[in-house]
Amino acid sequence: TIRGLSKTHWLDAACVGKSTPEKLFQTDKAVLIVKANGHGSRQMCRVNRFGFPRTKAKSRKKKVNGFQTGDIAKAIVTSGKKVGTYSGRVAVRKSGFFNIKTRETTIQGINWKYCHMLHMSDGYSYNI
Repeated sequence: TIRGLSKTHWLDAACVGKSTPEKLFQTDKAVLIVKANGHGSRQMCRVNRFGFPRTKAKSRKKKVNGFQTGDIAKAIVTSGKKVGTYSGRVAVRKSGFFNIKTRETTIQGINWKYCHMLHMSDGYSYNI
């Protein structure tokens, strides 16, 4: 650490190459953490240890009412037992009732009509 910076991965990456200035200012910046999750698997049904089908085949429809598992959505529920505002990752169901995974907990059975899209799934998860 020639420049006297803390030994973190993002500062090491910032100091590589000729384009790095002589003085690099670090002021407690938030770092965006990107993790590759993928889009699931192509396996159509689960199999037992002998290779025989254990479950029925998945439906080939990936989107339900414009939403796909992995999308980031915000749900503003105005009536019922789950009144409130929730934002997080969506897990879709064919019935149209979604699970929304927030930082604290997972809320199950939110109707798709209460949801609106914030970010479409691209196979990555983003955190600050």
